[in-house]
Amino acid sequence: MPSLSERWQLLQERIAAACARVGRDPATIRVVAVSKGITPERIAEAYALGLRDFGENYWQEARAKLDALPHDIRWHFIGHLQTNKVKYVVGRFALIQVVDRVSLLQEIQRVAIRQEVVQPVLIEVRLAEVEGRAGVALSDAPALIERTLETPGVVLHGLMGVAPYTDDERAIRASFQSLRRLYEQLPAPNRQWLSMGMSHDFEIAIEEGSTMLRLGTALFGERA
Repeated sequence: MPSLSERWQLLQERIAAACARVGRDPATIRVVAVSKGITPERIAEAYALGLRDFGENYWQEARAKLDALPHDIRWHFIGHLQTNKVKYVVGRFALIQVVDRVSLLQEIQRVAIRQEVVQPVLIEVRLAEVEGRAGVALSDAPALIERTLETPGVVLHGLMGVAPYTDDERAIRASFQSLRRLYEQLPAPNRQWLSMGMSHDFEIAIEEGSTMLRLGTALFGERA
């Protein structure tokens, strides 16, 4: 079984190769290590390799990690966020990637104003019509984008999406292309991160313009 260091080296090589195919600079790609189910000790090992961005899905799991690990880690919230957990997440996560409804946006605003912070967010767009899949529908995303741009206490940094989980490369590529087209319509100051691409499709995502990858299994291996 390869070590974490070996996995990270291989990932960097694959990212560089994907960038080379489309004439991109690997330095424009940020990797968020998906640390759901990963112990603080293992995260610290990844930190020692130079990783600084880590993504968590559940506040209950993340809270102990935030206290135990170095404070220069940039934490990303990448799981479904219940409105009753917003008060714990705002101000503690560098980026909330999962804004997909007005009620969540309003709660983030309420907590951010109370804390006197401005919370960076991404809007999560649903790229596959799968039962239970989170995200705002592509057709409804422009209205949520407009609402977010007008919301004090919140700053829009871009978009996030999860491609269909399939072996059909054309379907994956088409979903990423639709998200990129929407991203390119954002005002220039809000086009900071296009978060698309996971362990099984990140090379396609790079070729289609992703600037942020969310990598878990490819980095840490299969979770127990």
